[in-house]
Amino acid sequence: MIRVLANFVEILAQALNLAIFARVILSWLPVNPESPLVALLLGITEPILGPIRRALPRMGMFDLSPFFALLLIGLSERVLLLALQRLA
Repeated sequence: MIRVLANFVEILAQALNLAIFARVILSWLPVNPESPLVALLLGITEPILGPIRRALPRMGMFDLSPFFALLLIGLSERVLLLALQRLA
């Protein structure tokens, strides 16, 4: 059961990392925000990126929230996996 939870944590972290990476790439392209795929991507990533963006000071044109989100996701994944490992 613990291995199943650990696999879920790993898959969720990878999916979030991929979604954030895709959002960064799409931010450089002219896309329709009402497109179902773009709307899905925004719906997944904005709850993570929005609070981070509001907490960070403005850096001109650069949005560093994806970088910090990836760091937080990685840190959270490691903490959760260590906690699950201790339960095993």
